[in-house]
Amino acid sequence: MPDPAARDELLMLAAGKGDLDVFEEIVRRHQTWVWRTAYRFLGHEQEAEDMAQEAFLRILEAASRYQPSASFRTYFYRVLIRLCIDRTRKKQPAVVGHVPDVPDSSPGPEESLIEREHRAWIRKALDSLPPNQKAAIVLRHYEELSYGEIAQALDTTVKSVEGLIGRARTTLRSLLVAAEKAG
Repeated sequence: MPDPAARDELLMLAAGKGDLDVFEEIVRRHQTWVWRTAYRFLGHEQEAEDMAQEAFLRILEAASRYQPSASFRTYFYRVLIRLCIDRTRKKQPAVVGHVPDVPDSSPGPEESLIEREHRAWIRKALDSLPPNQKAAIVLRHYEELSYGEIAQALDTTVKSVEGLIGRARTTLRSLLVAAEKAG
């Protein structure tokens, strides 16, 4: 049996020939991380759901033209991130105070309040970044992609990704320090 990544590419090639049952398998395999990435980028559950659905529709529409030159997952990240960047350019992202997939460690009320404030600061700081910097940070720190994978997903060079992440980290650091001092 081929490895999962190669299997994704084979499934996508079959979907390109009109096999919708195969495409349903692609959706089942990837819907969780697609939604999670969109949520981390957009900060709003419903918008993340809309972006995930739109990304799957785009992938299905392009299935007949799909050529596995990069891993399927990297290809999908490219489609999803472009959609999220377009969405943020059209609309100011919402600031949210929680990330649904953070495990509940049942802290006390004071710790919960501090944790919610920190997450809100981080979300606000992320939302203030230019879209490409935000995409690079989300893909690196939340999705744990390598610099090479991020470069493929953003259709740029590794050197450019290094610059995006460096500038984003500098901006985030200064914004979070300012938020700590203000709070």
